[in-house]
Amino acid sequence: MSDPRPIGFFDSGVGGLTVLREAQRRLPGESTIYIGDSARHPYGTRSDAEVLDYAIELADALVARDVKAIVIACNTATSVALAHLRQRHPAIPFIGVVRPGAAAAVLATRTGRIGVIATEATVRSGAYFAAIKDQNPAVQVEARAASALVPLIEAGDLSSPQLVEAVRSTLATFKGLPAAAKIDTLLLGCTHFPLIRNLIASELGESIAVVDSAAAAAATLQEVISVNHLDAPGSTRGTAADPGAAGHSAPARAEVLPVHQLFTTGAVAGFSGLADRLFGDRVMEVEQISVRR
Repeated sequence: MSDPRPIGFFDSGVGGLTVLREAQRRLPGESTIYIGDSARHPYGTRSDAEVLDYAIELADALVARDVKAIVIACNTATSVALAHLRQRHPAIPFIGVVRPGAAAAVLATRTGRIGVIATEATVRSGAYFAAIKDQNPAVQVEARAASALVPLIEAGDLSSPQLVEAVRSTLATFKGLPAAAKIDTLLLGCTHFPLIRNLIASELGESIAVVDSAAAAAATLQEVISVNHLDAPGSTRGTAADPGAAGHSAPARAEVLPVHQLFTTGAVAGFSGLADRLFGDRVMEVEQISVRR
């Protein structure tokens, strides 16, 4: 049994493209629909009520497009809206980015001291602190707001002196911790931050592991699709009538190609430029859609 419907993704802007890229790498046979709410970014400095309202609108838009699962590719929206959206659309699996990232960080730490950089709203929610403590109550967590990085990255700035200084300022508190409290793992608690992962890792030094919540969320999505038997035709499992990668052989037939759609609520040019840098020759056309302001 297979399900050809697409997987939906939404984020406050371009950051969730890091999750989409990892998901397409892990699930190459799946179709996807992504909505980046660039017109209303950043979410991290908004109230919880605003973020919830936006998340509901974007999730409803994906449900209207008949998606089979939804990835909230935004840490702030995950922290604020995940439970509400699961109740609103109980028939659709929702995957957030907080718990997968927290689990990956707990597995990575050797000393039991983890740092988290995220938006103000995510830090305020305590979502990462709670998720990490759920994995291992003995782990020490140092969370810092880094909302200043988001608008720079959203604008396509991945290397300017201004960005470098903002990263240095953000990480200074971790580097200045006394030896007994120094972290050995930093969790990127915003899906925008993997876009500057190399810059962050370089500033921290080789002794600190940098964990990417985007990659962890994509791994969770892969498991959810498999466990719920939502795989696209010919993608991961199969029968003689519908062969998958591990299925039986069958007579030759036309290949089922995945379809990928990118939407932004903001300017197409900037969004498209960063998408091109992320996906390379896998060019996807970007369309603009309207939202409530």
